[in-house]
Amino acid sequence: MFRTALRNVLAHKGRLLMTVLAVMLGTAFVAGTLVFSDTFGNALRTQSSKSYTDIAVTVRDREAGNLSYQHGERAVDSPILTEETRTKVAALPGVAEVRGVVSGFAGIADKKGALIGNGFSTTGTNYVPGADGTDARYPLVEGRGPKDATEIALDAKTADKGGFKVGDTIRVAVNGPVMQLKLTGTVHTNDPRVVAGGSLAAFDTATAQRLYLNPGRFAELDVRAKPGADDSALLAAVEQAAPQGDNIEAKTGRELADEQDRMIKQGTQVLSTALLAFAGIALFVGVFIIANTFTMLVAQRTKELALLRAVGATRRQITRSVLIEALLVGLTASVTGLLAGIGIAVGLKAVLNGPMDANLPDGPLIVAPSTVIAAVATGVLVTVLAAWLPARRASRIAPVAAMSSVEQPASHKSLVVRNTIGLLFSATGGAALVAGVAGKEVKLVGLGAGALLIGVFVLTPLLSRPLISLLAPLLRAVYGTPGKLAQENAVRNPRRTAATASALTIGVTLITSLTVIGASVNQAVDKLTATNLKADYTVAMQNFSNLSPEVAAQVAKVPGISAMSTQRTVQVNIGQGQEDSESITAVDAATIDRLATVKVSEGSADALKQGKLLVSSGRAEHGGYKLGDTLAVTYPDGAKGSLTVGGILEANTALAGIVAPESVVGPHAAPGSGPEAVLVKGANGPTEELKQALRDATGGNPLIAVKGQKEIKEENRQMITSILNMMYGLLGMSVVIAVLGVVNTMAMSVFERRREIGMLRAIGLDRLGIRRMVRLESLLIALFGGLVGVGLGILVAWAVVGTMADSLKGISTVVPPLQTAGFLLAAAVIGLLAALWPAHRAAKLDILDSIKSQ
Repeated sequence: MFRTALRNVLAHKGRLLMTVLAVMLGTAFVAGTLVFSDTFGNALRTQSSKSYTDIAVTVRDREAGNLSYQHGERAVDSPILTEETRTKVAALPGVAEVRGVVSGFAGIADKKGALIGNGFSTTGTNYVPGADGTDARYPLVEGRGPKDATEIALDAKTADKGGFKVGDTIRVAVNGPVMQLKLTGTVHTNDPRVVAGGSLAAFDTATAQRLYLNPGRFAELDVRAKPGADDSALLAAVEQAAPQGDNIEAKTGRELADEQDRMIKQGTQVLSTALLAFAGIALFVGVFIIANTFTMLVAQRTKELALLRAVGATRRQITRSVLIEALLVGLTASVTGLLAGIGIAVGLKAVLNGPMDANLPDGPLIVAPSTVIAAVATGVLVTVLAAWLPARRASRIAPVAAMSSVEQPASHKSLVVRNTIGLLFSATGGAALVAGVAGKEVKLVGLGAGALLIGVFVLTPLLSRPLISLLAPLLRAVYGTPGKLAQENAVRNPRRTAATASALTIGVTLITSLTVIGASVNQAVDKLTATNLKADYTVAMQNFSNLSPEVAAQVAKVPGISAMSTQRTVQVNIGQGQEDSESITAVDAATIDRLATVKVSEGSADALKQGKLLVSSGRAEHGGYKLGDTLAVTYPDGAKGSLTVGGILEANTALAGIVAPESVVGPHAAPGSGPEAVLVKGANGPTEELKQALRDATGGNPLIAVKGQKEIKEENRQMITSILNMMYGLLGMSVVIAVLGVVNTMAMSVFERRREIGMLRAIGLDRLGIRRMVRLESLLIALFGGLVGVGLGILVAWAVVGTMADSLKGISTVVPPLQTAGFLLAAAVIGLLAALWPAHRAAKLDILDSIKSQ
């Protein structure tokens, strides 16, 4: 039977080509994902480990990192790292050097005033020269390091992006006024944030301390050991010498490297899991193609299989023969897919580092044994499982079938069983969707969507005839006999049509649901922005850190402002035992109602003006706050007080959580801490003059963004569009595989109907009519799959949108008509393109040879 299976594979290699391609593409997606993730993760870990190669122990002040982004001072006394601490640690036995580190963010403006790099990776630090005048952590590329508050050094890539040379004056900002500093040198760095597209600005130590912390204070101390010193022993000595406190922690360089490795592994695992999910979708689409191919092969070899049964082959041997064929096909496709996947990983890295300028770290290509096993095993397993049902069907062919027709119609019993199962799954899935929407349960909606999809796929043969019949009259009216023949061919074998269309249905369903969800969210966010935010402009940092305290005063001096308010978060402890911590948003009680919608479901909208709190409905429900509750609070400066809940806010995107008057809680905020944003209302509405004046007032700080409602809406839309485009690209593989399925089905169908096509040619249907018949049949199948996919996609999207009703008020299902019509048009184009080769092949068949074929 093995020789028989091998002979069949070689005899039908042309008909199995599309199946091989489908499995190969799915396996290549899996292999490419694993290889890219392993290669990227290894390069990141290698690059990250370089930061700890010469560090034996690091002492960190965990609170200093937050403080550098708030640009404030700690109100309550806590242990800190100072020059005295550094000197004390440096005197320990086995210590060669101790480096004091200060870090934060620093925005570099290009020559047009725009920010270089992204706001989250604009890194600032201190340059610590050694005895030779250079900093070993940042090797000089050109020039020298900064020596005072008027100088700065940049990483070489940032300097190149900005077109800066040593000696140029550049504009640098932290969270306050822009500084004009002289570029004294460029450096090289392995910092992953900078390598990934960020920027590095190096100040002298005193300047960095003034900008990010306080004079004489460090965020961490990096200890370099003398040769032969034991890191563990050194760690114990450093812990004794360092200040004692919950905010001070010490770890060895090895521990830090391992910790970084774990974080990188988690990050790459998330990326890998997301990509593998789409690879799974592609393989799932391939299942339909594989099953369809083997079903058609079995049908075309009915007489051959029946003769094998007649000469003594058992059912198990027939089943095993078909499964061996599938194994050989899967193995060939998987090995080819593995090689293609390695090529995809290499190409993806080249594209990301080239046109997309992602600046991925360099490193060797990693093809782990687990990747090889996973890719090959996945491809083989999917192919064999998909061929199992056709194999069982082949084993049930009776020997007497050798004398009957090739096509064996499905029994009435099997159709009843199939349709019953499909109806049960569909009903269960539909009920779960409705229940999930009613209870706002996303998991239930997911389970319901899965059950519904399975039910519809099972019922697709039943649905194919009525849906295709709806499209057929138009084809008959326009194309006459070829249109009628195409319709009859499309419904002749509903199972085959269903399997072909289902592969396309999956892709269209997912794409449609994503599009509808995206359109619904966009509309809801636009409405909420227009309804809840009355301010004409918001002034905030691009990296969501705090503004400098001076910014609000600078904005207040801008002419043409009718109302403004800061938004500042103050962290307080609630209760006599200070057992609960809460974030309170402080706003200007006198003007906030002109800048944001203040609508309450309970209490008074004027509660803020009365010195009371407004609590959003969601926060009140979660925290158990009720109207009239009095809360005992302890402020960051240690002062105690009480606050009363004066109103329950309706859901609002501009005001959320717990809102308090700035005049009540602001004086107790951490000294020097600035607001997260400043809301501005113009006397003449939003004008370009006011927008420019706000930019000028902040000194043209590249890190500070001045946004109007239009920019906020566009930013939200751009973010959602970017996510959708990425998902469209990832789903593209499944669509390509679906196209291969249509090509495969039509090509095998042409081979199967050679005698029929010969007879049609003999009675007068010309070659153009044959081509048109095949193309229209493919068009009908593709449109059928597209229609089912669009319908399912809209239904699933409706359910998902329904679960968002509480978190995104006013959201409703929006079906974009142009895009939906575009998906159906795309399905039609796919059907026509997929039929080009089979139609050409059918038209070229010799009439007499076709009539004589068996």
